[in-house]
Amino acid sequence: MIDAPPLVPLVPLVVAATCCLALVALRFSPRADLVFTRIALFVFGEYVAGRDRRQHERDLMRAALVGGTHRAYAARTLLYASVLAVAGSVLGVYAVGGLLAALDIGGGALASVLPPAVSFLAGLTQLTELGGAELFVLLAASSATVGSALALGTYYARWAVLDQRATARATEIDATLPRTVAFVYALSRSGMAFPRVMDTLAENESVYGEAATELSVAVRDMNAFGTDVLTALQHTARRTPSDDLAEFTENLASVLGTGQSLSTFLHDQYERYQEEAESKQQQYLELLSTFAEAYVTTLVAGPLFFITTLVVMGLVLQDTLPLLRVVVYAGVPLATFGFVVYVDSITQGVGGDLTDGDDETDAGGPTTAPDGGNVAGETVGSGETVGSGGTDRWRASRERLRAYDRFRSLRAWLASPAGKILENPQSVFLVTVPVALAGVAVAASPVDPGSPTRIVGQFDTPIVAAAVFVLSTYAGVYEVGKRRTRRIEAAVPDFLDRFASVNEAGTSIVESLRRVTESDLEALSADLERTRRDMDWGADVTSALRRLERRVESPMTSRAVVLITNAIHASGDVSPVLRIAAEESRSTWALRRERRQVMLTYLIVIYISFLVFIGVIAALSVAFIPAIEEAATGGITGGSGGAGGAGGVSGGAGGIGQGLGNIDVFAYEQLFFHAASVQALCSGIVAGQLGEGSVRDGVKHAAILLALTLVSFALMGSI
Repeated sequence: MIDAPPLVPLVPLVVAATCCLALVALRFSPRADLVFTRIALFVFGEYVAGRDRRQHERDLMRAALVGGTHRAYAARTLLYASVLAVAGSVLGVYAVGGLLAALDIGGGALASVLPPAVSFLAGLTQLTELGGAELFVLLAASSATVGSALALGTYYARWAVLDQRATARATEIDATLPRTVAFVYALSRSGMAFPRVMDTLAENESVYGEAATELSVAVRDMNAFGTDVLTALQHTARRTPSDDLAEFTENLASVLGTGQSLSTFLHDQYERYQEEAESKQQQYLELLSTFAEAYVTTLVAGPLFFITTLVVMGLVLQDTLPLLRVVVYAGVPLATFGFVVYVDSITQGVGGDLTDGDDETDAGGPTTAPDGGNVAGETVGSGETVGSGGTDRWRASRERLRAYDRFRSLRAWLASPAGKILENPQSVFLVTVPVALAGVAVAASPVDPGSPTRIVGQFDTPIVAAAVFVLSTYAGVYEVGKRRTRRIEAAVPDFLDRFASVNEAGTSIVESLRRVTESDLEALSADLERTRRDMDWGADVTSALRRLERRVESPMTSRAVVLITNAIHASGDVSPVLRIAAEESRSTWALRRERRQVMLTYLIVIYISFLVFIGVIAALSVAFIPAIEEAATGGITGGSGGAGGAGGVSGGAGGIGQGLGNIDVFAYEQLFFHAASVQALCSGIVAGQLGEGSVRDGVKHAAILLALTLVSFALMGSI
């Protein structure tokens, strides 16, 4: 027996593990992160300041919108790499030491347990016979290899992440640039000065997306550093990762510098981006169709062919259950996960507003108390009244306000539980998951002892049924909220058109809004009626529209409200702005509807491919396996065959029975059920990702396909 190693040799391993944990802890401790930055600047600050690549790295940081200085980020990167190089070197030595200890069992013993195809690995045991010099070289090489790999990987990964983030931002900027240009064009038509238009855009960057965020950097340059508008736009053109935004800002700076008509330029740009949006839509749909065909071919038909082949080989030649389990439990889920991640990375931002209501935004200004003052907990100015003896007489009131705010979320839930659930569909998991687990425990009890396959067989059907319950409940709540938002957004273009028509007739803003609320706008009518009542009770039109936005919580409505409220402050004639907003909303809605109609075909293809998968599995379970059993038992004289799903199949005296051996037919049938369940979950997620642009939209498809799986196997008598 090998004696346990003393504690002293483990000290380097403990130190290396502590260093790794310390790097992780930096994300949770601002003070530790500050200390780490200071150490990095002290050690590597002078070096990174003089490197040739620093301009490229600075541009990369600006494109990725990373805060902080280049000197700090580069120094931290080098310190990260240095710490992990030391830790990796130590871990490399211990890894080789552990390998040598594991191989200290003799070549013959290792060869006896290895399959013949890989028996050559038994030669690794000769490493335990190395001398001192050879062992030192081996340990040094492993230490240098692991340490260098960790250091270089960390260094390049830190910069590669920035490059990936910049690419993702460029895609998002291109996707949100049309609506941003429409916003700038509309406010310019309302008579608002261009610097004020840019300020308004920066105030509402959360509504208009990444393009507005990029332009808000130019606004901060102008407001904080006194940079003129032309220089700020030129800096944006050099900094942004988006070629489209760079071209737009350069052309905008030229128009402002030469005194050309800004409205004409913005109108031309708006029309151009609307045409480009339609062109990108077609490219996007073609890309999704390619992905759908690739998925059906490789991740539905491919696994089905592989499973069928392995089942035939397993029943006729030799047992293939281990390889089948690897394919079903690891291969298909991992391949589907990689496919979903890849599709999301490729199509991120390309589809624009494909998802309905997923990019909810908050266009509200700073939070204020009901009386218009500061919220509780905010620093009070020097004008506060303080009682005698330096005692703040408002302290008790502020404490009550803080206590009131702490229970704000609970009050909102108690006031409208259904509304809060629709806003947060994932909250249903707090109820459905415990109920589902309790149902599984009841359905599977009492557990009969037996083989692991038999024990799993008592739980798999209740687990799949519980998954259908959990997923369908979430999907139902999610779809209710999504369809409500979709119905409201379908009425937004008509609302804006009618609002513009009434205002063009010479009616005031308030009266125009009152008249529009009296018309039938379908799903939007109830919320507009509440807006009219707000104005009847004394609210100004801007406040009433802001409350409408908060109630509806729709991205399209938020953009329209922000545009209208800012145009009202600029001019009393808002009809041109309303026309532009209506056109932008109608174009967005038309593109979204076209996507849903086109991708419906591929949703059907995925459903049909899954039904084919179920059909082949059913043929294997109902026809092929019984035929093999009958062929095997038919050649046996005076013996008895296997009991189907209840046991194994024994080989006969001749014919096909000689190749069957002892096959656990129940294990194969159970694996068929698991394979269909895994494929149902994966196909549902991919259907949502491709058809509607979000994994959350795939939950309902996964629930439907899992339910089809349960029904199919129940009809086959396999569960």
